[in-house]
Amino acid sequence: MDSINQSALTPRKSKLARTFAKVLHIRAATNIDKLHKAKSHDKLIISENHHFHEENEKLQNKASMDAFIATLFATLSSVKATYAGLQFAQSPYDPEGIQSADQTIVYELKRLSELKQSFLKNHIDGSSSETTVLLAEMQEQKNLVKTYDITKQKLVNQSRSKDSEIVFLKHKLEEIERENKLIERRLNSSGPLSRHENLQFSKLTPTDFVTFLQHATKSVRSFVKLMITEMEFVNWDIDAAVRSIQPNVVYWNDSHRCFAFESFVCREMFDGFSDRSFSISGEQKTVKRQQLFFDRFMELKYLKAREYITWKPTSTFAKFLCFKYLQLIHPKMESSLFGNLNQRNLVSAGKSPETSFFDSFAEAAKRVWLLHCLAFSFDLNGASVFRVRNGCRFSEVFMESVNEEAFLSSESCREVAFTVVPGFKLGKKSVVQCQVYLN
Repeated sequence: MDSINQSALTPRKSKLARTFAKVLHIRAATNIDKLHKAKSHDKLIISENHHFHEENEKLQNKASMDAFIATLFATLSSVKATYAGLQFAQSPYDPEGIQSADQTIVYELKRLSELKQSFLKNHIDGSSSETTVLLAEMQEQKNLVKTYDITKQKLVNQSRSKDSEIVFLKHKLEEIERENKLIERRLNSSGPLSRHENLQFSKLTPTDFVTFLQHATKSVRSFVKLMITEMEFVNWDIDAAVRSIQPNVVYWNDSHRCFAFESFVCREMFDGFSDRSFSISGEQKTVKRQQLFFDRFMELKYLKAREYITWKPTSTFAKFLCFKYLQLIHPKMESSLFGNLNQRNLVSAGKSPETSFFDSFAEAAKRVWLLHCLAFSFDLNGASVFRVRNGCRFSEVFMESVNEEAFLSSESCREVAFTVVPGFKLGKKSVVQCQVYLN
């Protein structure tokens, strides 16, 4: 009976077992499917995170590269601006500006080298990229403005130099035209020009001295005109300057104010003329030197001052040129006219500034030097210089008036306001009139 009951119960148990088995299988399958779905979701999230990380890294790399490039261009613009400043400081010569620009260029080149190494080693700093870009762009704009300012100042200086050169050339042209007319008159008369062009030491006369005094006076007046032009260009008070040179003088017209400046330049240029050394320290005073003075005269006569001092930078004339420039052109005057002391520094160093102002001065100084050499070619005692006191009565024997208007006046007594060009005594007999301005 037990066997019957057992057999009777078995099918139901088996069916129930199968049911439970199916349920368990379905649940297991569902859990596995959920597990697969969870794993797939996690993989998707990881993939998305990885993609986001890659995009973020690309953006950071791009920002870092943008900052690097901006820094590179800012550094290059700084080199360009500094190099422009270096060129500007070379003419006219500015030693402090050159040294400063040189140090800056070296620093910026080192900075470029560091940027190159950072790029090659991929050590580009990505921190504060936006700030770096903005600062670099600001610096680049500042450097561009600096470059434009330097270029503008350079063009202004070139324009000013050209204006001065034009004025100088105009005066030279006028002087050449006057000399040509003089040559024509001489050729049409007795033709003494050839004798002055072929001077001989044994045949020197006071007339030769007078001829070269005229040349010296013309050069001085040409320099004075250029100096006044420069003063007017920087808005000098010309009347105040004239009063400081020759006070209490009433001029016939405003154009005569130039005679005051001419008197000042002649006073400085001819200072020490009666001395064989022309007040140049180190110049020997041996006895037999007449021929040597004449040789100096002939050596320099046909050369420009710049050519001669380039040829003989340690010559007595080069020392004279330096001495007279430093004596005549006051540092405050040069600084006012040109904004710096570059020309003075070059002259002090034994060099010649490449400016029309210095060329005009050097030409006047050369003519005065030639006159000095010619005077001591006559006699070792040379020529003594004389001036007349202000207020003296005019004498045609010792004086020549530079203003003919004074002779149109009905006044019989004409007084000397001041001496413009000094007079000279050659030996014991010959006298060369001084040039004066009459009240």
